[in-house]
Amino acid sequence: MKTPVRRPATRAKKTKKALQFLQKPSCATCRKARRFLEKRSFRLNVRDLTKNRLTAAELEKLIGRHDHQEFLNPRCEIYRKKKMKDHPPSRREAVGMMAMNPELIRRPVIVAGGRVVIGYDENGMIRFR
Repeated sequence: MKTPVRRPATRAKKTKKALQFLQKPSCATCRKARRFLEKRSFRLNVRDLTKNRLTAAELEKLIGRHDHQEFLNPRCEIYRKKKMKDHPPSRREAVGMMAMNPELIRRPVIVAGGRVVIGYDENGMIRFR
């Protein structure tokens, strides 16, 4: 009779950080970023910006010390029509416009532990570990 082989106890998988994931479901960049994070077992608290808009106060907190222009989506039709590249809005104007029209927010916005990553940025997303 063979003696059973003893295997070392398996360690419980380390749970990954929960990230707040702000997206527009139809956005290809958001889907790509979501797949990237889910493959790495991050837990995502997803918020659909089209159904659950950010308030001006939430946007102010999110932007924090960052340049508000980083949060503007240059692919948005409003951005192009208002020629925001050449005539950038003030922070107050930009926050108001983004609160009224979430299409103006560059996506996805990923938040955890006071860090914010905007758009598809693999290096930034990996640093959430």
